[in-house]
Amino acid sequence: MRSTADLAADSIRIICGPTAAGKSGIALQLALEHGGTIVSADSRQIYRGFDIGTAKPSWDERRAVPHQGVDIADPSDRYSASRWATGAISWIEAARLRGGTPIVVGGTGFYIRALVEPLFDSPPLDPAARSALEKFLASLPTPELERWCAILDPARAHLGRVQLARAVETALLSGRRLSDLQSRALPAAPVRAHYLVVDPVATLASRIESRVDAMFDAGWLNEVRALSATVDANAPAWKASGYRVMRAAAAGALDLSTARERIIIETRQYAKRQRTWFRHQLAGGHVTRLNPDDPDRPAIMERWWKESA
Repeated sequence: MRSTADLAADSIRIICGPTAAGKSGIALQLALEHGGTIVSADSRQIYRGFDIGTAKPSWDERRAVPHQGVDIADPSDRYSASRWATGAISWIEAARLRGGTPIVVGGTGFYIRALVEPLFDSPPLDPAARSALEKFLASLPTPELERWCAILDPARAHLGRVQLARAVETALLSGRRLSDLQSRALPAAPVRAHYLVVDPVATLASRIESRVDAMFDAGWLNEVRALSATVDANAPAWKASGYRVMRAAAAGALDLSTARERIIIETRQYAKRQRTWFRHQLAGGHVTRLNPDDPDRPAIMERWWKESA
């Protein structure tokens, strides 16, 4: 299997953007038109059984177009960006060997960065200590977590909850700052990425609301009830947006109307963080921005596809 450096001479098509923007539909359309394989860069869709609330592609869609990176981990697995990138390299290579065109699609920015930028070896952390610390950090409100990170690793204090917690864990349990470890990573040949950043801008909020309603209609509550009977309450898969709220609803601690409103707010906040990340953190590469509501959408998609060949 080739390494990230071996992919440096290649051009990789990456479709990214905030949740509910319409990335998957655009990727599916392009894959059907051009014989593509979709490589999912979604840290929520990797977990088996967590289907409705992560908006996984349907089985009909998976039969129509090969999908990689979906249903690859048990709910209790801790899946890192580095581990995903290693898998993505093999999926990309396999697609090309079959004569297909890989299309990386997703909203998990750190997965995408791990593919196109050099990786580094994280220091080993004691599993028991990390588990205990993780539970404590999960109990802190985000502003308090930001305050901890501002003291321990200021360079990462502006990031989202998952990244804040990781920075605090690394600093406390290893005595080393995660930002320092990243900055000292050995340089590697960058992958040439051609990004299509999908963002409907004005309609994203309503798209999120419609998606949440569709998830409820599809039986999300029943899915969570079934998962609650078999998946440990502390499993990483429960961190997917909306699932903790739905667990409370399944347990009778929240009515569905309140759960719906909380999930919509939570998802909008997540999308806001994604927008910020994709605005500022994309590695060097060609970036095309697409509003899926734009009447010129087909022409923009086709132009991007040709330019990224």
